[in-house]
Parts: sequence; structure tokens; C-alpha cells
Amino acid sequence: MRAVPSEPAPVRTRPAFNPRRRAGILLALAALAGASPALADLGKIRQSGTLKVAVYKGLSPFSAMAAGQPAGIDVALARALGKEMGLSVSLLPFDADENMADDLRNMVWRGHYLGYGPADVMLHVPVDRTFMRENDKALIFAPYYRETFVLVHDRQRLPAVRGWDDLKGQPTGAEGGSAGANALLSGARGAERDRVKVYASADDALHALFAGEVAAAMTTRASYENALKASGQSATRFAAVDLPSPLLPAQGWAVGMAVKSGEEELAESLRKALDAIRRNGELERIFAQYGVSMQAP
Repeated sequence: MRAVPSEPAPVRTRPAFNPRRRAGILLALAALAGASPALADLGKIRQSGTLKVAVYKGLSPFSAMAAGQPAGIDVALARALGKEMGLSVSLLPFDADENMADDLRNMVWRGHYLGYGPADVMLHVPVDRTFMRENDKALIFAPYYRETFVLVHDRQRLPAVRGWDDLKGQPTGAEGGSAGANALLSGARGAERDRVKVYASADDALHALFAGEVAAAMTTRASYENALKASGQSATRFAAVDLPSPLLPAQGWAVGMAVKSGEEELAESLRKALDAIRRNGELERIFAQYGVSMQAP
């Protein structure tokens, strides 16, 4: 995720997840589960020859399912890390749970109560001091990108946007449940909330912008740049600007990796692999493949 300030809390850059766990099912499955799943250990990983990497299912352009297969920046990064470490990679795509602490528990240090995971390492974890203190059963490290929210506007309808009042009377869009949607709904003291259209995903909001349904959309910079490349739209017609909001981290947030607490040797090996692919240009090439500019953490 940057060293994110403690206020506001780290933003989840993925679709809101509808709670579906049930206490009775949880207790029954926990009773059946018995022994805890095996956890990461660099020696065992090298012996097996395979690095298990957890990636989100619905986090385009970083990781999402395409034609039944995971694809995206984090997927390519996982494979590059494995190659640098001399290991094959087994991906564990997973749905976001109710909060990121749950994701760390399910995919890093304990495993899901349904028997899925844990992985050896999880990608796209916020590198934030407060969050790290609150989740000390995971070791969070190696930031590789800085996420930020931007307001993307159609220059033909909004030649310039310098503040929230410039959106007056114009329809805007964002992914439902995202920090971007909350910022739009509260912008200009909530005066334009009736003009905000909520979409199922950031891609849907951006496609609505490109189709002229809205004049502006609030998304992450990575989502915008990827959608611009994928749709073949002209970067001269659309502009992305930073629009400050108390609901958005002022400097964005750095994203990195997480392993189980105590696995310093594995973390160091992954850190060295990341440094290597950063030095040889592979990391930047991975981002460029998806049209995303490399934002240093």
C-alpha cells in the first residue's frame, strides 16, 4: 500500500466484499479441521521447488480472473519473483474478506477455515506502520508500488478541475463502496451527491466516462491508466488530477508483501528478488505491459 499516515486508515483498493460467513458453519468446520495447515519455511519451499503466492481475484489491473486464469501486474510479479528465486510459482487467487486483517489471517498466518491457504507470501498488502502494528502475526515488507486515487475528467465537458466546486452540475462515477465513491459523495460538502453514479467496478465507472455517461470518475491511477490502454482512448481527451479529500490518504499508500511473522529468511529472499527485478528493469516492464506508470513507493 507508501508509508501511509495513520489518519485516514489504509484504503482497500478492491471491490467491497459482502459478508457471507456464518458462525455456525465456522464452528462446525473448525471442529472438523483438526490440525493447522503447514506454514511457510524457506527450506521447505526450496525443497518443494514451489513458491505459493496469494493474489486477489478482483483487483484489476493487479490481479483478476481472465478467461478462468489469474492475470495482472501482481500475477506477473509473482512469476518474476519465483524465477529470480529459482522456484516455480503456484498462485492462490482469493476473494477479499470483510477486512484486510481477515485476508492476512486467511492467506498468510493461519489459513482459511474452509481449508484454503495459507500461501508462502501474499502480494498487495499495505505497508503502513499502524496497520503493521495491529497485524503483528504477519511480517509486512518490500513495498513495490504507491497507489493513489485520482479524479479522471473528460476535457470536452470539464476543461479543468481545480476543486470540488468545478464538478457542480456534472454527473460523476466511482466504484461502489470504494474510498473514491465516498470522496465524491462527500465532496463540495455533499452538494453533488445526487449526481454521483455508483458502478460495480472501477472499470465500469471508467467505461461510463469514456462512453460519455459521466463527466468524471474517481478511481485509482492504476485503474485509469490500465483502462485507457485497454480501451485505446486518447490521453489528450482525458486528464487525471489529484483532488484532496479527508477521506483519501494525502500521499497515497504503498503496497508490498506479507509472510508469516518469524519468516525473516523468506522475507529477505523475496526482498532480494524484488531488488533484482527492479534493478534489471523487469518490474517497470511488468507495469508498462498493463499501461501503468511505475509509481515509486
